[in-house]
Amino acid sequence: MNDDYSELALPSTALAHDALRHARVLLPAAIFHHSLRTYLYGRLLGERRGLLPDRDYDDELLFLGCVLHDCGLSAEGNGDQRFELDGADLAVRFLAGRGVPPDRTDVVWDAIALHTDREIARRKRPEIALVALGAGFDLGGGPGALPDGYAERVHRVLPRGHAAAVLHDSIVGQALGRPHKAPPFTLPGELVRQVTGGTWPTWGELARSSGWDDYDGYRPDPPITP
Repeated sequence: MNDDYSELALPSTALAHDALRHARVLLPAAIFHHSLRTYLYGRLLGERRGLLPDRDYDDELLFLGCVLHDCGLSAEGNGDQRFELDGADLAVRFLAGRGVPPDRTDVVWDAIALHTDREIARRKRPEIALVALGAGFDLGGGPGALPDGYAERVHRVLPRGHAAAVLHDSIVGQALGRPHKAPPFTLPGELVRQVTGGTWPTWGELARSSGWDDYDGYRPDPPITP
């Protein structure tokens, strides 16, 4: 794997370098490269919104959230939760082990845990919102929305390696082995449903199974007509 990322202008702190090496060891190349592109695209999308690194947000925190955001898909990160939560917990353990205080690890945890729920993440501080935006853009944005030649320069250093397909198979593969990692109505759950052809329980079925008897004798109000 190429170790020269100097032309990408990544953060140069010791902690950023440690996190980069950590993610590179844990992740296959396609997901690791996606993680770095998440930072580059998140930073670019932030600039388009008038957000500048180390003026409007902490650039090191953004980088940590990006480079570690999919480590829940690694063998080390594969626990008993959705991969986003496993990855967030793994990131906090890594950072806390290097003396990073809770006020900073909390931001990274939120960024990773929320990165598949862009509508919620975008309402949070920039270090959280831009992880979700960058990750989503790398999978669904497309080169046409970037400055001329930018995608080509990035991909010379960080080849895509079928990133979307590798991520899909990693998420589904974990969840097929541990079905509780893909609860209904979550991204992992939906990807598994698409592969297996399963169906979700309805709202009513979930409520009836709760034991509260909310539907017993219930008669909905008639619809309001104009």
